[in-house]
Amino acid sequence: MALLKKRYATRQIKLGNIKIGGDAPITVQSMTNTYTQDVDATVSQIKRLYDAGCEIVRVAVPDMEAANAIRKIKNRLKELNSDGIGNEIYEKNSGINIPIIADIHFDYRLAIASAESGADGLRINPGNIGEKNKIKAVSDCAKSLNIPIRVGVNSGSLEKDILEKMGNTAQAMAESAMRNIAILEDLGFSDIKISLKASDVERTVEAYRLISTMTNVPLHVGVTEAGGLYAGITKSAIGIGMILADGIGDTIRVSLTRDPVEEVRVGWEILRSLGLRKRGPEIISCPTCGRCKINLFDIAAKVEEALLQCPLTIKIAIMGCVVNGPGEAKEADIGIAGGDGVGILFKKGEIVKKISQEKLVETLLEEIENYHI
Repeated sequence: MALLKKRYATRQIKLGNIKIGGDAPITVQSMTNTYTQDVDATVSQIKRLYDAGCEIVRVAVPDMEAANAIRKIKNRLKELNSDGIGNEIYEKNSGINIPIIADIHFDYRLAIASAESGADGLRINPGNIGEKNKIKAVSDCAKSLNIPIRVGVNSGSLEKDILEKMGNTAQAMAESAMRNIAILEDLGFSDIKISLKASDVERTVEAYRLISTMTNVPLHVGVTEAGGLYAGITKSAIGIGMILADGIGDTIRVSLTRDPVEEVRVGWEILRSLGLRKRGPEIISCPTCGRCKINLFDIAAKVEEALLQCPLTIKIAIMGCVVNGPGEAKEADIGIAGGDGVGILFKKGEIVKKISQEKLVETLLEEIENYHI
């Protein structure tokens, strides 16, 4: 039985230069944790995110200064070149042309100001924007500028009447989402994306399964407030992975209480693990055992760090011993295995040469640099 179900057919929207929904690739996004008003810090972080493979970035807009800063941020990004492996979605030598979503709560004027400042999309919850005329002002502005709106439904901020009727359930999240979609569509706005996030996997997965049968609006997938490194990666990998395996989802964000660059790395690994998209090398390594005579943890960390921006989509093995290393990693394009003071370099499971322990990382990186698929 196939792991992945057929992808749900959602309608397609456009966010900057990126197509979302339909048969477009599932994109990886993140959010800055800088003060948006601090243009230097925000531009620097967005560049790091882009170099790590981030395809869409969201910025917080708590006040008018932040809304107005978006134009400065976008102009500065156009002047920069990427140090990373780039992105097939963008044209070469066009600066860092990453779509920016303005994250708005409560004040509709901030949404309008952000859109007029050059935001490529808005993230709002129509229910907390207020009266219908305010929501209309936002949707009219977005429509005139041809930018989409993401309706963000979180389990922690559901409407009171829905909570009273349905409790804090996946059904309530789906009900809230459909209500907010209807608000915008009744105003003649259909360029919509939606997310339904809870801090636990069960409700999140159930909510996405429900909404996927109720609308063809593109879906942004994630588990909100997932936590730190271990809890956050575990919840996100299981939750996002289950949803994507069901054929649901058009964009993803891994939410970690960490450097957002790590969110991007985890997001790409989830897509790679499901065979949905690949970016850069895949590194496999053994967990070590009593036969291991080298500091494999340190070696693996050095190789990972050195290859963060490597463009090759090859499989690399880093194994602890020569007993099983080449055999267990025979599907790897290239790899190393440690020994007692000496190791080996192998390709496609075949030993190429012996290497001194001190030269393992250096030799592997040289071979990767000269590798031709």
